[in-house]
Amino acid sequence: MPSGRTHDALTIILAAPAFVITYAATRNFPATIAVTVSFLFGGFMFGPDLDTVSKQYSRWGIFRLLWFPYRSVFKHRSRWSHGLIFGTLFRVVYCMGVLTIAAFLVFVPAAAISGGHVPGVSAFTEALRQLGGFMRGTFGGNILPAVFLGMWIGAASHTFADMASTYVRTGRVTDFL
Repeated sequence: MPSGRTHDALTIILAAPAFVITYAATRNFPATIAVTVSFLFGGFMFGPDLDTVSKQYSRWGIFRLLWFPYRSVFKHRSRWSHGLIFGTLFRVVYCMGVLTIAAFLVFVPAAAISGGHVPGVSAFTEALRQLGGFMRGTFGGNILPAVFLGMWIGAASHTFADMASTYVRTGRVTDFL
């Protein structure tokens, strides 16, 4: 399996082609920036190795606690963490779920202590909808798919490097699909 330094080097090397290919395909500079920045985030912070104590996991600093349940549930290099099809999608859903729960755990007690109104689920959902509308209005209608695509490609580059290493050692790559 490639080292964290190798994965980081691949992320840096592949960022320029990701930028060029995205711009050539879209001719949309904001979307190109979104894909490239998300690619870097996916490679450095949001990749498959969040299922173990790794460079990616350590980079989260104090927030790495958010990934402890993820590490506890998934074994390293499972199709749910390293899989090309489900890996990034599951990490996005997991992270959004954990952040939503964390926000609720912060805002509800804060509102109760300050004597303010405790927001309901519908108010929270409306706030997320407004945030999405702001993002689409500011960065274009395709910003969220562009961000996901960038994170997916960044994580996929990690998985492809692991697959190549596994194939060289064992002749098998099916565990990742």
